[in-house]
Amino acid sequence: MATVRYFAAARAATGVEAEAVPAGSLKELVEALELRHGDRLSRVLTACSFLVDGLSCREPATTLTEASTVDVLPPFAGG
Repeated sequence: MATVRYFAAARAATGVEAEAVPAGSLKELVEALELRHGDRLSRVLTACSFLVDGLSCREPATTLTEASTVDVLPPFAGG
């Protein structure tokens, strides 16, 4: 299971700081999160950026491992 950590509006939409999600691709992870948390998180995710193991990731096909940590980062003040 990959670890997903939520920040700001993403944390508010999920109600949790972090959770474990089955590993796969980043795209599969986003789809699983949308199913798990519904429309409120889906709207937030459209504006989010992602860090995978501390590095910016924009490629949906990026493979996540059981040891991966994905940070979900909504735009912050002015961003």
